[in-house]
Amino acid sequence: MTDDASLPPEAVGKLVAQHREFLGFLERRVGDRAEAEDLLQEAFVRGLAHAGDLRDEGSIVAWFYRTLRNAVIDRHRRKGASQRALEALAREMADDVEPPREVRDVACGCVQRLSTTLKPEYAEALQRIEVEGVSVKDFAAQQGISANNAAARVHRARAALRKRVMQSCGTCAEHGCVDCTCADGQHGHC
Repeated sequence: MTDDASLPPEAVGKLVAQHREFLGFLERRVGDRAEAEDLLQEAFVRGLAHAGDLRDEGSIVAWFYRTLRNAVIDRHRRKGASQRALEALAREMADDVEPPREVRDVACGCVQRLSTTLKPEYAEALQRIEVEGVSVKDFAAQQGISANNAAARVHRARAALRKRVMQSCGTCAEHGCVDCTCADGQHGHC
């Protein structure tokens, strides 16, 4: 093998000729063709960058299979780390304590009153989806509109309600204050 990192054309030809076998090898191990293609592409780039480490061009295919095995192992490690992070988040969320009912009722009461000042279709969308827990898809069917239209309506309704809360409660809304005294449209403080 030469001292530089480039492979002779015949060695590259051996790797290219094995493309289908390499892809099959990866797909069997990761279970997804698109991911196998991505891994193969990354392995080709990484492998060619380290081609100078290869001592015997005759073993280039075996050497590349080792590169592919390492890529699969790295992928599983990354996925494992991702899974552990998701599990930690789920545990953290399970440990979250919901605010006491009286705190929730005060905040929800203020927001509920403000929602009645919205356009009727916005108020209804928020009531049905956010308060009653109806799915967007079911709400859309009940209204005779597409699910995309219903989702857009809820998005606009949330934005309009957020604006009303900011107008009514001012900076208290930004800071999460729940001691709301701005009932009936009076602009007290929260």
